[in-house]
Amino acid sequence: MRAFGLLASLTVILASVSCSTGDGDSSSAGSAEPGRPAESAQAPPPPAPPSGGAAVTDFRNVKIFDGRSDRLSAPSNVRVKGKRIERISTEALPDEPGATVIDGGGRTLMPGLIDNHWHTMLVRPPVTQLTTLDPGYLNLLAGAEATDTLMRGFTTVRDLGGPSFGLKQAIDEGVIDGPRIYPSGAIITVTSGHGDFRTPADLPRKAGVESRQEELGAAMVADSPDEVRMRTREQLFEGASQIKLTAGGGVSSPHSPLDVTTFTEPELRAATEAAGNWGTYVAVHAYTPQTIQQAIRAGVTCIEHGHLMDEATAKEMADKNIWLSTQPIPAEMIGAFPPGSDEAAKAKEIVDGVNNVYQLARKYKLKTAFGTDILFSPQLAQKQGALLAGLGKWFSPAETLTMATATNAELLAMSGKRNPYAGKLGVVAEGALADLLLVDGDPLARLDLVADPGRNFTVIMKDGKTYKNTLAS
Repeated sequence: MRAFGLLASLTVILASVSCSTGDGDSSSAGSAEPGRPAESAQAPPPPAPPSGGAAVTDFRNVKIFDGRSDRLSAPSNVRVKGKRIERISTEALPDEPGATVIDGGGRTLMPGLIDNHWHTMLVRPPVTQLTTLDPGYLNLLAGAEATDTLMRGFTTVRDLGGPSFGLKQAIDEGVIDGPRIYPSGAIITVTSGHGDFRTPADLPRKAGVESRQEELGAAMVADSPDEVRMRTREQLFEGASQIKLTAGGGVSSPHSPLDVTTFTEPELRAATEAAGNWGTYVAVHAYTPQTIQQAIRAGVTCIEHGHLMDEATAKEMADKNIWLSTQPIPAEMIGAFPPGSDEAAKAKEIVDGVNNVYQLARKYKLKTAFGTDILFSPQLAQKQGALLAGLGKWFSPAETLTMATATNAELLAMSGKRNPYAGKLGVVAEGALADLLLVDGDPLARLDLVADPGRNFTVIMKDGKTYKNTLAS
């Protein structure tokens, strides 16, 4: 498990150097759109702030989507000071010496997007090489993908399984550009469960001997309530903001049929109790009614996926105020697996359930979070914004964008004091953290604008720092 953690800081530094050299790597920060010169996406160095003061950026003449409203504001001016939004006004703001001024020209200012089901370490490696690639190389892949994720306008992600602690630290320290990461740490699974990538040669399990996936910190096997409790506490020890378990079968794991229920109820309860003792929560991977209902009985408050749920289960979730964090899994995900494989067949079953889960979410007014759950497909990752725009089939543009901003931020806040980032996310409001996008157009009228961030996001800001500004002279 420690191999990833120990190498993470070094390898992300190398990734940062690689991205900054512009040696033809199409995943670098300046290449959000194929064919566009890298320099066009880079923000020029801001003026130095007044001596002893925080950097100031003024957005002038912008219409605001605040993360909740179904309409844009009147033309407004927004001042960012340091990491936060200091002031919003329809009146002209007084000049601030040394401030960077961005003339919005009537464009839309909105919160940075949030992907609440992301795997920072697992987007780019092929599934067939997950446990065989060198850890340093995997970290380099993850660092490059993190930068691309930010340049698509996703300023925050909730990582739902993988050794992301080192990458998070490097991003937070400014070593490499990337989104905020709410880490879960290793996926906790059972023998033969979703997330168990061991081979028959690894069996029988030997006491005190870690498998390759456990050495990497990708997934931990726990086969009793005591083991689940220990593995949960280990992730919290390392800095997890929430805990991820796999309550039922999954697509990518080779020994995990979709219909199976993996953990027992006492095992799940051990995790919810341990996480609750730390003031945070458990999210579980679950597709079927049986796995969802058992997880709820065990005290789980957030269900991931749910594509195969039925009406009775959706109603129970609504009655008990359980979160649904689900994803518009596209047909292209099937292609991430070998043709004719069991994994490809399972992926098709989940893709076929997308319409079901969103119809039930809407019918029963479930608290629904947006995520993408992109695995093993750098090509599909480039469509992260397009997947969000695809929710227009079930929701209005305002509902969709609210889900990916303010609503997603509400789920992040369930981490309580385990929340690694102090401040309000997902809204454009005074005092909120300055994660902002300036959109060339009105996304409440044209949701498809978010599908092409390279063209339509003229400014990308996270934590008050500008990472892209195509309006600068």
